[in-house]
Amino acid sequence: MPEMNGYETTKAIRNLSDRPDGKKIPIIAMTANAFAEDVQAALNAGMDDHVAKPVDMSILISVITKNIER
Repeated sequence: MPEMNGYETTKAIRNLSDRPDGKKIPIIAMTANAFAEDVQAALNAGMDDHVAKPVDMSILISVITKNIER
């Protein structure tokens, strides 16, 4: 991302005014950085979940489903 990285973008989205329906926009990190500290950094930035690359489609679908059902 040329102007903001994923952490900065997530923080900017989270700082937007609340949605009228009260729902939170789900944000899922998708990165090759899959060490525990990388996952924690994504969560600390306000992301809801993390999927490691290379992507296993069944895991991706499961994570998306879990986050849209919240």
